[in-house]
Amino acid sequence: MREKISLVDYEIRTDSLTTRIGAVIPALDKNAQVVIDDLRIIQPLAYHCNGSVRGTLAITEEDLAWLSERYDFYISEVGERIREFVLPQGCEAAVRLHIARSEAKKSYRALHKVSLEREVPDLLFDYLGLLANVLFVMAVYVNKVNGIEEIPFISKSYPTKKNNRKEGNK
Repeated sequence: MREKISLVDYEIRTDSLTTRIGAVIPALDKNAQVVIDDLRIIQPLAYHCNGSVRGTLAITEEDLAWLSERYDFYISEVGERIREFVLPQGCEAAVRLHIARSEAKKSYRALHKVSLEREVPDLLFDYLGLLANVLFVMAVYVNKVNGIEEIPFISKSYPTKKNNRKEGNK
């Protein structure tokens, strides 16, 4: 904990990610059993991300391929619900998934800082980036199976096609 290298921050971040994933599972019920099953696989993989820089790379191309398949599954289930940017809200499990998604992004960023100090396998970046996306679509899926609508977010900072239509293409 007293080391000055960025690797420690990355390890703390991925520990938090793993913990947040674990916090989702008790909030899920049987109508989201597929998510429970997937998280039971993802959670130890998050810990494998943790040790894969200081120790032996424990994330494999097969792990990445499996995660990509799960992403495709959830996209096929929620496709229309994510055509717009949505607020991170919904039922308890969905909100916890959004928090875990945010932790995955923070872990990715911490890994970037490590990469400025030492060699980091690209596979870890690919895995953590995809994991953030999977956790997002899982959250939307959980809201869907619980009958909770997504709330679109319309940015006042960045122009979008929808904003332009509302403004009359000024």
